[in-house]
Amino acid sequence: MLGFSPDDRQGPLPVLLLVLTGVTGLVDAVSYLKLGHVFVANMTGNVVFLGFAVADAADFSIPASLVAIAAFLAGALVGGRIGSSAGRHRGRLLAIATYLQIALVGAALVVSMVGAFVQYSLIALLALAMGLQNATARRLGVPDLTTTVLTLTLTGLAADSTLAGGKNPHAGRRLLATATMFLGAAVGAFLVFHVGVTAVLALAFALLVLNGIASYRLRSSSEAWTVAA
Repeated sequence: MLGFSPDDRQGPLPVLLLVLTGVTGLVDAVSYLKLGHVFVANMTGNVVFLGFAVADAADFSIPASLVAIAAFLAGALVGGRIGSSAGRHRGRLLAIATYLQIALVGAALVVSMVGAFVQYSLIALLALAMGLQNATARRLGVPDLTTTVLTLTLTGLAADSTLAGGKNPHAGRRLLATATMFLGAAVGAFLVFHVGVTAVLALAFALLVLNGIASYRLRSSSEAWTVAA
């Protein structure tokens, strides 16, 4: 049911992408609650927020939304380039992308501790990391684990259910992805309100380091799941 069985075509990728889904919840909690009502991972929300800001809605910023969208696109571009060169080995692709994410989120962590030019620096660094992450997840192609959005995941959960006449594929994975992002956002919000932004970014950084260690060990694997479809 969960899609994590040893003979799964996706190997360890679902677990690693779930960790990235939790990171998404953490960083979007930071960006929305502390960086001016903007998302660094959910670009659908940012386009809507940009529309609100253009219409002079309170608490929404045109520059913040534009910086987030531009940085996300830049990160996705980098992720696409990495996918073109290293995408034939899914383990190596994930490893390279994760190392870059660690650097970007680590830089954001340092910026949050220094406290200079925080808002736009953090938006840019985190959106770059999330664009890279989203492009990498897209290239890896694990069903229902895009890591940054849940719209299609939730749609599939309902539209493919037995109530809708479907076979309910990957229901456990879809529920886990939803729960993981919820948990990341909840933990992120709690830490923002009770500890601070630096604590959230430190947690996100630690999770990425764990993924980096795991992907380092997988980068030279010859198992079937490493071969791109």
